[in-house]
Amino acid sequence: MTGEPSPGHRSRRRRGFDDRVSPYLYVTPFFLLFLGFGLFPLGYTLWVSLSDWNLISDDHSFIGLENYTKLLSDPYFWNALVNTLSLLVLSTVPQLALALGLAHVLNSRLRAKTLFRMGVLLPNVTSLVAVAIIFAQLFGRDFGLINWSLGLFGISPIDWQADTATSHIAISIMVIWRWTGYNALIYLAALQAVPRDRYEAAACDGAGTWKQFRHITIPALRPVIVFTVIVSTIYGMQLFAEPLQFDATPGSVTGGSDRQFQTLTVYLYEKGFREFDFGYAATIAWVMFLVIVLAVAVNYLLTRRIRSDR
Repeated sequence: MTGEPSPGHRSRRRRGFDDRVSPYLYVTPFFLLFLGFGLFPLGYTLWVSLSDWNLISDDHSFIGLENYTKLLSDPYFWNALVNTLSLLVLSTVPQLALALGLAHVLNSRLRAKTLFRMGVLLPNVTSLVAVAIIFAQLFGRDFGLINWSLGLFGISPIDWQADTATSHIAISIMVIWRWTGYNALIYLAALQAVPRDRYEAAACDGAGTWKQFRHITIPALRPVIVFTVIVSTIYGMQLFAEPLQFDATPGSVTGGSDRQFQTLTVYLYEKGFREFDFGYAATIAWVMFLVIVLAVAVNYLLTRRIRSDR
């Protein structure tokens, strides 16, 4: 005997090494890309937020937490935060409720189901800027289609851009129109995994459509609902194109004459690319990031609770 390992032993060692190392090699490209295009910009933005950084000046002095202290006493920031949260609630809750009901309808026995399923996705693939411009025209004060329709019922024209409540409703309708079909298809995909015999058994027991929806559809979609809430929260906190294009004043980034629908991202754009105060804009970006992380953490805890209750 020479003491050399047999071919079978070498093959098993190679397989064992491959099983241990291959998973790390497969995920390495993602982490390299995340390091270069995600983590590094995030850290660099943090450094900028701790500096007096102006885009038209080469003097970038370190000032510590001064930008954060200034931000916490900035009324425009708190106004933008309240507007963002208001638009988030007004757009997300009806959007996901409508998507849930639409998915339930699309999962039923319909003729030309493929056509309807493709149709609900059309708003999502439409250009976001085009959607914002068209809806801004629809909600126009003097010649908008919405005010014309309200006039048929004797309702006076509404200046949708002038008031906080009306502007938030109009912008929320844009978001609802664009994203309802997308979320409906996510719910529909999850519903495809629910055995059809559950609905058939419920129907045999005399359960109508509403009872089937409450006792079969919603429980089956609970984890997916939490996922869509998280994604919608992230998107809602970064709402930008809709309020920016909704402003009737060309080139305005204040979100209305009284900042009544200015969101955090629009305020960030104003400070960073109109006033060139990049350090302060980076501070807004980091506070937005922390708020989003907090919202995701709350949803994660909710997900764990839902799973433990099942």
